[in-house]
Amino acid sequence: MSKAQVVSRDSEPRIDKMLQPFYEFVKIESSGGMVLILATIIALIWANSPWGYLYEAFKNMPLTVGAGDFVLSKPAILWINDGLMAVFFFLVGLEIKREILVGELNSFRQASLPIFAAIGGMVVPALVYVLFNIGTPSADGWGIPMATDIAFSLGVLSMLGDRVPLSLKVFLTAVAIVDDIGAILVIAIFYSSGISLWIIGLGMLFFVCMLVLNRIGVRHPLPYLFFGCLMWLAFLKSGVHATVAGVLAAMTIPASTRICCTDFLVSMRNHLTEYEMGGDNNRVTLSNKQMLSALGDMNRDVLMASPPLKRIEHNLHYWVAFGIMPVFALANAGINFSGEGGGIDLFHPVTLGIFFGLIVGKVIGICFASWLAIKIGIAEMPKTLVPGHFVGAALLAGIGFTMSIFITTLAWDTASPFIVDAKFSILAASVVAGILGYLVLRNCPVILGCKK
Repeated sequence: MSKAQVVSRDSEPRIDKMLQPFYEFVKIESSGGMVLILATIIALIWANSPWGYLYEAFKNMPLTVGAGDFVLSKPAILWINDGLMAVFFFLVGLEIKREILVGELNSFRQASLPIFAAIGGMVVPALVYVLFNIGTPSADGWGIPMATDIAFSLGVLSMLGDRVPLSLKVFLTAVAIVDDIGAILVIAIFYSSGISLWIIGLGMLFFVCMLVLNRIGVRHPLPYLFFGCLMWLAFLKSGVHATVAGVLAAMTIPASTRICCTDFLVSMRNHLTEYEMGGDNNRVTLSNKQMLSALGDMNRDVLMASPPLKRIEHNLHYWVAFGIMPVFALANAGINFSGEGGGIDLFHPVTLGIFFGLIVGKVIGICFASWLAIKIGIAEMPKTLVPGHFVGAALLAGIGFTMSIFITTLAWDTASPFIVDAKFSILAASVVAGILGYLVLRNCPVILGCKK
């Protein structure tokens, strides 16, 4: 180790050393799922404790934004489900756009297997639910078992380490993203009501404004944030669920750089030379204008050389994983097991439809659709996968949790007697799916070369 490295280590601020374990925790892929589980446990304990009335008060606490005649007032639960979840769907939209441009959805040949698998994993669970609930008032919940929670499913997969081929991680990620696209379409088409066409038109006008910003080369996030908020407000009032605005906004974020590789390297070398000429062996101080100017120029060039889409996605990921999703779980996962209506009915059509839809429907749908795509020659069987990998991945796709709970809040009114049964079934099915998926994949053979 060089002397410079020793000096750098020794001069590291004490607070950074103390927070290092926290930084490492945040970087772990499954840590977001851990926080989500903790929020769910807290919600369940709180809702069933002697202070359960405070939990209901928290969800129904009125929050008002605006002044004068321009006021938007909603209970906290709606701000979370309509507002914070729009940010979540914005992140989902960024991930979808990235995968379409440069990822597993970049070409049909490459994307055909996860597309077929995801479609099967949406259609069959919905049919299973309908089989249990056809002709009943609860039939509107058919979209609930279609969803996959990408954070939890990949979190369980990461626990298996090198025993899981990289191709399986790629496959499950692509399936979950296509599943998200399907969920967005279902929400926009089937779980929107009282649609006002002229307000939708106003929202689409703001969407066009964001496309124009992209076209003329605007890269600063504030203009997109401004028109994105206006679009969200328009969709909120239009009858189409406001989270759709988040996905549309993501499609307008620039995905290219404003400086080529050669120009970036030349510019950075010049700035580094300027920095070196103005520096010494001490730390940069406010009095060293030359070094500060060089740092500012380097920061500007770095921003120009990085796609805004990737930068925003990276920065937003932690806020969503450790902020928005835990708050959503805290507000929506609190089931009162001894509440009104006699508690939970384990044999209610809603409970059975969701449970078997997520567990059985996902496995049948994903495995059959994958087999069909490979059989008819549209897709190829990855060399590092065996049939057991598809079964395990399909089980993990049965972890609906976040998306399933969210669709539950859209399927019925908050006073509906089906809400409690649905949420309980989602939680139960997600736990069973996670455990079974882990066990199946844990016992799959490790194929030579799959660790690469």
